[in-house]
Amino acid sequence: MSKFNEDSRVKIPAILHLVRLGYKYLSLKEARWDPDTNIFPDVFVSALQLINPTADEEELLRLKDELSLMLENEDLGKAFYERLTEKSGTKIIDFEDFSRNTFNVVTELPCKNKDEEFRPDITILVNGMPLAFIEVKKPNNKEGVLAERKRMKTRFQNSKFRKFVNITQLMIFSNNMEYDDGSPDPIEGAFYATTSYSDPVFNYFRDEEDLSRTVKLLPVSSGAEDEVLKDNNLAVIKHNPEFLTNKEPTSPTNRICTSILEHDRFSFFLRYALAYVAEDDGLQKHVMRYPQVFATKAIERALRAGTKKGIIWHTQGSGKTALAYFNVGHLTDYFAKNSIVPKFYFIVDRLDLLIQAQREFQARGLSVRTINSRTDFAKDIKSNKAIHNDQGLPEITVVNIQKFQDDPEIGKASDYDLSVQRVFFLDEVHRSYNPKGSFLANLTTADPNAIKLGLTGTPLLGNEYDSKSIFGDYIHKYYYNASIADGYTLRLIREEIASNYKLVLQQALDEVEVAVGALDKKAIFADTRFVEPMLDYIINDLRDSRIALGEPTIGAMVICDSSEQAKQMEEQFQKTFAPSGLTSALILHDVGDKETRKDLVEDFKAGKIDILFVYNMLLTGFDAKRLKKLYLGRVIKRHNLLQALTRVNRTYKDMRYGFVVDFADIRKEFDATNKAYFDELQAELGDEMERYSNLFKSREEIEQEIEDIKDQLFRFDLINAEVFSQQISQIQDRKQVQQIKQTLDNAKSLYNLIRLMGHFDVLEQLDFKKITWLYREVSNHLDRLNLKENLENSDAASNLLNSALEDVVFMFSKIGEEELVLADELKNTLRQTREALANNYDQKDPEFVSLREELERLFKKKKLSEVDQETMIANIGSLNKIHDRIKELNRQNDQLRAKYGNDRKFVRVHKRLVEQGSLTESERRIYEALTGVKAAADLVVLENSQVVRNENYFEQTMMRPVIEEFKNKQKIKLNPEVSRFINSLVTREYLEEYKTGA
Repeated sequence: MSKFNEDSRVKIPAILHLVRLGYKYLSLKEARWDPDTNIFPDVFVSALQLINPTADEEELLRLKDELSLMLENEDLGKAFYERLTEKSGTKIIDFEDFSRNTFNVVTELPCKNKDEEFRPDITILVNGMPLAFIEVKKPNNKEGVLAERKRMKTRFQNSKFRKFVNITQLMIFSNNMEYDDGSPDPIEGAFYATTSYSDPVFNYFRDEEDLSRTVKLLPVSSGAEDEVLKDNNLAVIKHNPEFLTNKEPTSPTNRICTSILEHDRFSFFLRYALAYVAEDDGLQKHVMRYPQVFATKAIERALRAGTKKGIIWHTQGSGKTALAYFNVGHLTDYFAKNSIVPKFYFIVDRLDLLIQAQREFQARGLSVRTINSRTDFAKDIKSNKAIHNDQGLPEITVVNIQKFQDDPEIGKASDYDLSVQRVFFLDEVHRSYNPKGSFLANLTTADPNAIKLGLTGTPLLGNEYDSKSIFGDYIHKYYYNASIADGYTLRLIREEIASNYKLVLQQALDEVEVAVGALDKKAIFADTRFVEPMLDYIINDLRDSRIALGEPTIGAMVICDSSEQAKQMEEQFQKTFAPSGLTSALILHDVGDKETRKDLVEDFKAGKIDILFVYNMLLTGFDAKRLKKLYLGRVIKRHNLLQALTRVNRTYKDMRYGFVVDFADIRKEFDATNKAYFDELQAELGDEMERYSNLFKSREEIEQEIEDIKDQLFRFDLINAEVFSQQISQIQDRKQVQQIKQTLDNAKSLYNLIRLMGHFDVLEQLDFKKITWLYREVSNHLDRLNLKENLENSDAASNLLNSALEDVVFMFSKIGEEELVLADELKNTLRQTREALANNYDQKDPEFVSLREELERLFKKKKLSEVDQETMIANIGSLNKIHDRIKELNRQNDQLRAKYGNDRKFVRVHKRLVEQGSLTESERRIYEALTGVKAAADLVVLENSQVVRNENYFEQTMMRPVIEEFKNKQKIKLNPEVSRFINSLVTREYLEEYKTGA
């Protein structure tokens, strides 16, 4: 077999796909580049002269040297990027007409400094500058994409590669496999990132647009393809079936190349999707997550359609403030095309959120103005001045509505100047935007032409206040389950407190009631005799969790029943636990001043404080990644509950869950809240919810064993190793993969035995050389499945050990835990199951009928709109089982369809024959006979397309080929009844195809 490796399978097909996307292949054998920066000076000068007609060569070479100096900075390439996107002076990239730039692709371009170097598999040049690169691995490689992430982290920390890191804007990493959303780490798939001096963040990309309809791929001439193959010493693979398969635009690597590097998309990413952020641990570079990309595009579509208001419903933790920042840049250019200057406002409903938003925008380089009084806001709204800073920086004004909601009319914009467009980003539109209050009315009347974009992870749902009725329809949605699959947020585990502590708490409660009589419940819960055992439990649980989870830096927050209880918690903590080295902070609106509270919050984020005691503050809008234990001392109502719970859902180190310890028993309230959001998602979905051995064997024994191997591997493509690899990759059952591996291993052993015995003509009955390649693919896939299982189980195993040790020391136990499932997970699981069922093209298959009936029975039991959490979790479990079975059925169908050249008719004929059971022959023998019948039937139809109009005539015509292929050629015993059955199946399928075209 020809070369079958990373280059031939992934790299070269990706290069040719990039050529189809408009990138010209450049051979390094004939090219000249500056090894200091990897800028190609000849390409750079000629490209920039094209977009800057008045610039001369000397001036452009000086510019190249200036860029080289910028790339020496310890700024992650910030100075270079700002010059790259500068709108005045000599253009380095023409963003107004992106097609005028020069696009090249090269391979193995060395990033070299003295004796150290690395060579990205593929480098993308724009105007001769290496602005992106792609690292590829073959499918089922042992460590998946994780290996490349580790390697890239090491490279980026090496200061010798500083210039190459600084000039790179985007990176793609792929092992040419589909995502496995159940994997704890991104082992397989195609991911994108921007650069980092520490650890690059790998992002999923799930395209929401059908680029196959909008992106016109250029034809690649045979000569251009030959040039790439010869330059990479791979001319031998040109006609390989594997190579032809991997050139398809639909492969995972080629898809992400289209999604990010297609010229319009690449222009968008370079111009709008990158941000430098001043964080506590230094300057970081961020790239838009794909939901932010498509939300930005959806906002633009809405504006083009004349929409003036709407909601971005993105789950908590998905970066809504960052989305607003990115849109300041994007919308500024959008309006500039019509000579309109936008004036941006970010509206919050709390002072602490104003401070947080101000800090986040400033960290990204925006000039931020804050307004804290009615007078200042009235003055600002009347002004048409869009920029107030002297540096000409993009600007946003952050406003706290609490200052104005009960005030009379704020004021009106001066003459509604049509050259100024006010854009209001209204943060957290599930809270204080009361339609009966004055602020929204004042905001609307102040400038009726203003654009109002609501941001929320939990829109208000209800009769009295409803986010959609106030702020308009959803412009873009990104749900919780998708955010978990993409690794942006964590699943939540609800922990019930241990029964022995429940008894202690109840005993304390009883003692207090006996001692002081009938008191207000809040006073009872704030009593020392109640607080002490509760606090005892919390601190022991936090200590235990840090050990069991193997992460000593996690922090905790206690949401108290009252401010009095919070104060008592803090007092008892200082007496009992502070001396041991633990630290805490009390965050209440009436304790300390704003500056002190702000400092305490920052100290908690920095890891200087172990635990926070709160009542109403920090329940929403508070983001601290290390906060992983939330102790609920009271029931929180409606959308506020989901807001509070998701304080612990931010990603942090290698943790996979956030934990909610439930003292208050939130189940009933959570079910009610979940139901409300499920109803909303159901409304968004429409009516879809309603559908749904001896050492030396004889030659005969060897030949029979070959026949058995062929039978066992019948459904797999043994000709095209790439298709075989894809088929194997879809199987997640380790036992099934082990069986296939054993079959291939037997074939390998048989090969040596045949050679040893000298039966060389028998070798022609099976492609034993290719078997070796297939065996490697299966072995690699099995290794990857084992790696996944180890990753999934290693934490659990170490946690069990740590927990066991902890039990001995602390005698700590808890009675149970459950995952909090948000409603959209059921909706998404239902959608996936329905789509999988719809994709099945053999709906007479008894297995399919059984699955469909099972799905119908499941949803006849209860109305979906009335399910509680327990039922919802059970439904998800049942749906997942149905989904897994239908996926496996579809996988088997697809394998069989590939055997019949994608002819679904004969898949159905094949399956009906196997099900009928009158033929005792193997599936392979049946296939070989049916292949002959198919060729004869296709010939009959081609010669006379009208023959299928006459059922009897067609059936008579096909009887002879059926008997010839089954009885005469394949020596399969047939009686007249079975012959007629086969013939009727074939006839019916052709007639059905004629009638329906399917």
